[in-house]
Amino acid sequence: MLSVLKKLFYKEEKKIQKDPMKKYLVVGLGNIGPKYQDTRHNIGFQILDALAKEENLTFETQKLGDLATLKHKGRMLLLLKPNTYMNLSGKAVRYWQNKEKILPENILIITDDINLPFGALRLKAKGSAGGHNGLKDIETQLSTSTYARFRFGVGAEFSKGRQVDYVLGTWNPDEASAMPERLQKGTALIKSFATAGLAHTMNIFNGK
Repeated sequence: MLSVLKKLFYKEEKKIQKDPMKKYLVVGLGNIGPKYQDTRHNIGFQILDALAKEENLTFETQKLGDLATLKHKGRMLLLLKPNTYMNLSGKAVRYWQNKEKILPENILIITDDINLPFGALRLKAKGSAGGHNGLKDIETQLSTSTYARFRFGVGAEFSKGRQVDYVLGTWNPDEASAMPERLQKGTALIKSFATAGLAHTMNIFNGK
């Protein structure tokens, strides 16, 4: 019985790998290294780490980033944390998109956003980089701004000229206590994007 189940599993896995409609590249933006680990700018890494923990996945260091694979309801999600540092994120995105033959509409980029209040979730099909260096590089490398982006609000509680210090700072106690619930919402959004589609997921999660 076990051998039959294994054969069915591998058969389904091969079908997913061959079907570009069922493969997704989910990229969390951030900077590598302990000094950046719990900073606002690294929310992309934090959300993917939460998803990996939820699904008992392990990231492995591969070319241009750490990668984990999630199989969920007939979909294959490649979870990528680039190790190129934020400003060169596009290089890793382009490499893994090409290598895995991911359709542009199946790419999801997770990033922080100072224009949204803390914890707000915003999914969009496209948009400008909005001054975010990671998104700027992705647009340059992919030659388009038409890719889905999941923005996580980090607020803008900083004085003039202190934006860099703020986004590279850690969560305050109130934010830290709210993070588990916010991260859970974020992982649910990712799964919904891959299974229910962009429009439905936007209706369910935006502003929540």
